[in-house]
Amino acid sequence: MSAPRRKILADLSKAELNTGEIAARFEMSKPSVSQHLSVLENAGLIASGKHGQFVYYVLLPESLANTLNSYVQQVCPVSRPLKRESAELSRQKSDP
Repeated sequence: MSAPRRKILADLSKAELNTGEIAARFEMSKPSVSQHLSVLENAGLIASGKHGQFVYYVLLPESLANTLNSYVQQVCPVSRPLKRESAELSRQKSDP
């Protein structure tokens, strides 16, 4: 994940921010910041809502935790045997 996206997630972990407030924290164009916000929203990590004339963004902690958990399971050596065991149990349940 890119550094700007990590910073956006960190900023949103503390408060709901509008596009302008987020963009003010970076030395890049507003369209570039909007593109990062779009990627995060499409990934299901943040959500947006319009309040008056401003678009506000909020972190979706449940989704973020699930995404991080999924990532850790991919790279953690301890989880690989557990995943195999879980898959085997699932197969055994589905086979008569």
